[in-house]
Order: sequence, then C-alpha cells, then structure tokens
Amino acid sequence: MYKRSEYKVIKSRLEEPRRFIQVIVGPRQIGKSTVVKQVLRDIEAPYLFYSADDVPASNRAWIADCWAAARSVKESRKHSEFILVIDEIQKISNWSEVIKKEWDSDTFNGCDIKVLLLGSSRVLLEKGLSESLAGRFEEIRMTHWSYKEMKEAFGLSLSEYLYYGAYPGAVPLIGDYERFQQYIQAAIIDSTINKDILMDSPVGKPALLRQTFELGAAYSGELLSLNKMLGMLQDVGNTSTLMSYLNLLNDSGLLCGLQKFSIDMARRKASIPKLQVYNNALKLAYLNTSFDNALTDRCLWGRIFESGIGTYLINQAFKHRFDVFYWRDRNLEVDYILKKGNSVVAIEVKSNSLQRTEGLDMFRQKFSPKTAFIVGDGGIAPEDFMTMDVNTLF
Repeated sequence: MYKRSEYKVIKSRLEEPRRFIQVIVGPRQIGKSTVVKQVLRDIEAPYLFYSADDVPASNRAWIADCWAAARSVKESRKHSEFILVIDEIQKISNWSEVIKKEWDSDTFNGCDIKVLLLGSSRVLLEKGLSESLAGRFEEIRMTHWSYKEMKEAFGLSLSEYLYYGAYPGAVPLIGDYERFQQYIQAAIIDSTINKDILMDSPVGKPALLRQTFELGAAYSGELLSLNKMLGMLQDVGNTSTLMSYLNLLNDSGLLCGLQKFSIDMARRKASIPKLQVYNNALKLAYLNTSFDNALTDRCLWGRIFESGIGTYLINQAFKHRFDVFYWRDRNLEVDYILKKGNSVVAIEVKSNSLQRTEGLDMFRQKFSPKTAFIVGDGGIAPEDFMTMDVNTLF
C-alpha cells in the first residue's frame, strides 16, 4: 500500500519519548486515518484507536472513557508505553478541556500514554488547541494528494489528475463518469457540508451555503464578485453572509476565495475573490462533460488547467504556511502570487501560446518579486511544476 510522506513524520514522532500531543489536521477522504493505521501496524507499541464520528457532541465523558480504557490496558498488560488515537475529535463539544485534563494527569503521574488526535475541521481543531492546549501539542498538516502522489500510487497522467482530481477513494470509478460524480457529491461534498460545517457551525441559510459552494466550484480559477454571485444564486443573502460561508468552506478544505495582492490590507479584504477549489474533483462534480470532450474544448480545458495549478498551490500553502493571492490592475493580471514573510513569488499560468504575459512584466516592475515565471507554454512544463516543492521558491 502506498505511503504518503506524512507516514515517516508520524512514525518518528510516535517512536520518540512522550513530549507533545500529536494533532493531524486535514480535509475528509485524504487518508489521515489510513496513514495512521499504517504507522500503528509498523511500530511495536500497543494502541487503541477510537473515532468520535458518530458520538453525540455533548458526550464529553466519552473521551475520558477512551483514556480510562487505554490506562487500564496499559496497566493490566504491564506495557511500558501506550498509544491512544482519537479520530474526528472536534465532534465533541469542549473536547480540548477534557484532553488537557487527562493529558496533564498522565504527565503528573508519569503515565506514558502518547496521544494522537485527528480532525477534519481545521477551525474547530485550531480553536480548541489555542484555547486549552497551548504548549502541549504539535500539528501535522495533511493536504489533498498531489499529482506526484497520484501518479506514483495509481499511475494517473497529468491530464487525468487535472480532470479527475485527487481523491484516492474515487480512482477505481474513473471511466464511469456518473458513478464518479455521484461519489464526489455524496461521499465528499455532502459529508463535509453536513458533518463538518452544518453540525459544527451556526449557518442561517444551509441552502445558500450549498449553492455558494456549487457556484464557487463551477467557477474555480476565475474571479467572481460577491455581488455577481448573489445575482446568480436562488436564495436571498448578502455579501457578508457569502464571505462567511466562503470562510467555512475554506476551513473544511473544499473551496476558498483568494484575495487580490496588495500592500494595503484593507484593499485585500475588499477585493473581488478568485474562487478556488482545493481538489479539482470538486470542480468536475459540476462540469457535466466527459474527459475526452474537456480535452478537446480549448477554453474549458484552460479553466480546468488553471484551477488544477491553483489546487496545488493552495494545498502547498496550507502545508507550508504561506499565503496565496492573485493580482490585477485594470486589464493586467497575474494568476497567482505567493507570499511568505517578505518573499513574494509571481506565477502566470498559460494553457496556450496566445495568452498575454504583460501582467507578469508589470508586476515585476511594481513589486520586484523574488522570482516570477510562467507555468505552461513558454515557461516551466506543467508536469515539472506539479512535482516541485513550492516551498523552495522562497
């Protein structure tokens, strides 16, 4: 079975002396539980694995019960150390307070139980971590699968990766368009919206949230003003509501709205968002066109291509903690601007030789980025770029 790069990180940390709670954060269906189970099979330490996915949110005692079971097994079998894994921990209300109490108790009593927490709601996890567990945890960020991983694990070509996206569970369904589409909508989109957003966040208009996602996925890789989005949606709302819904979708690893690059923070926040899915399979769910037809439609493939490059960048940004923007000045535009500390990188995506690059030249003059280049015709080959560690650009 294919092992992602996080396998080595998780394994090495669980083999270290007990120091911190290890927290694995990432969206649904990307293999967080799978890689943890791979590690647990390959190390000698005994463990218990629990999932809070179907536990009532108010049942805080469930966490303490899991911990008690781990202590009991460790003591009865005379294990020198033990590993406790809890998946979807953010489902339990005020989970971090219980984790803090149990972890501190083990620390005080010299009980060597290492703890690994997994979660798919970034905002709820990070809120709990910052409020109660400061100084007690390390975070391991997992993202959607990269092209390199999908190629090595499943043999996907770049064109297939750009079209079908990067959910490993959907790979066996490639070739059956309707079944693939149904899987993405039911197992990914519906599960994330219903279990990770609506159950955990106050959403006044669930139908509008879903419409916002569907519209954003269809327009991934394109600029679309919030006012224009409102005019295209059936439900009544306002721009503040749409922005809050985009933030929720972003925190769940589905869709984000990239801001315009500007030195002025206020201008960034007031800018028209560039919509971007985290996985191109989410865009496919609303394309309603076959792989062969998409390849021959030059305009459509250009949008799929740019969205696919964007998925790689925002996933790398989440993993390596840098920011992604776009830039526009009148009719001049640069597709993606990366910023980490004081380093700025400008990237123009070209799916055909007819596209202009004056925007990249103007951006160089205005902001003097550390590097600026083209991905596609006349620049770096897309396959080379999609296997690059973007973090090295800074």
